[in-house]
Amino acid sequence: MVRAEHVSKSFGSNEVLKDISLEVKRGEVLCLVGPSGSGKSTFLRCINHLEQVSSGRLAVDGQLVGYREAGGRLHEMHPKEISKQRRDIGMVFQRFNLFPHMTALENVMEAPTQVKGLSKAKAKARALELLARVGLAERADYYPAHLSGGQQQRVAIARALAMDPKLMLFDEPTSALDPELVGEVLDVMKELAKTGMTMVVVTHEMGFAREVADTLVFMDGGVVVETGVPREVLANPQHQRTKAFLSKVL
Repeated sequence: MVRAEHVSKSFGSNEVLKDISLEVKRGEVLCLVGPSGSGKSTFLRCINHLEQVSSGRLAVDGQLVGYREAGGRLHEMHPKEISKQRRDIGMVFQRFNLFPHMTALENVMEAPTQVKGLSKAKAKARALELLARVGLAERADYYPAHLSGGQQQRVAIARALAMDPKLMLFDEPTSALDPELVGEVLDVMKELAKTGMTMVVVTHEMGFAREVADTLVFMDGGVVVETGVPREVLANPQHQRTKAFLSKVL
């Protein structure tokens, strides 16, 4: 579903990603862990072309993201074409980014009606179904200001799912939440993983990574230091840098 080949990304003279190559198979959950500033979120944003790669190539479901190849060179697509590609990739951010003037229901309905042209009746039925799926059926008519952080993040997940994506990206979805609210969001993500959704998750929640991920990737300094089965990496890391990081977070 996701294939990164020698991906590098620089901001000016600062090389944030250095020759990243990895794959995520259809239906897999891959967790990216590592210290702040290691390039995890930048890599995630490159997957749906919120950031342009400086070199290398990224493909989702066999299609290059943000570029087309012609004459052996990559040419950036028109923004409209890139937006069309992004419809298949759901993204959940640290901050919930809900529209404050819309109810939970309206937030989830917005993209299917505006982007996909779904009728309001169909979009509403689907939105209610998704809000029920994330445990918020009774909060459909609440505005974001009247929802807890955990509830807002669950609405954000429902909103991403409303576009029927083939891939879900999560950028530290629980880091902005109070500790007691983290579990309710992780529970929704666990259920989503059980349905076979392909997921790439940047997280500091090692328990979630151990329980749900198929692959754990430890990044530091813009490189992939270690990759493996989560339980094995967490219990018996092979690299000194991984050991030092895990000794602080486990």
